[in-house]
Amino acid sequence: MEDKKEKNITSNRKAFHNYFIERKIEAGIVLLGTEVKALRNGKGNLVDAYATIKDNEAWMVNAHIGFYDHGNINNHEPLRRRKLLLKRSEIKKLNNKINQKGYSLIPLRLYFTNGKVKVEIGLARGKKSYDKRETIKQKDLQRDLDRSVK
Repeated sequence: MEDKKEKNITSNRKAFHNYFIERKIEAGIVLLGTEVKALRNGKGNLVDAYATIKDNEAWMVNAHIGFYDHGNINNHEPLRRRKLLLKRSEIKKLNNKINQKGYSLIPLRLYFTNGKVKVEIGLARGKKSYDKRETIKQKDLQRDLDRSVK
């Protein structure tokens, strides 16, 4: 078994609060050189990002990758759409799921694996406000239990 060395760049913690994550998928991403260098400096943000499927291709939209400090006039656009690298069969499965009511694709985290940038995408179903309150209540109870055990 090969040794995968992962280094987390950024994660979308808000997604776990707003959605039920039913499935996680690892995807490659098409980036420019200055985007990779900016990510190595920790300038990535996935807060309002989402993924969509258009013309049998997966795209990540609204993911903010800041400017590279030492970039020149050819520096990248921070909020541009970025193509995700997935197998055709995987794209078809995801497209069938997101066409159902209430499902969407949310980028959960960006990370380096063996020098390559990967995106973890979650097949997500939106939470209602009472679901969010229930989740917060469960976390508080678990925290109190952990404190009493200590």
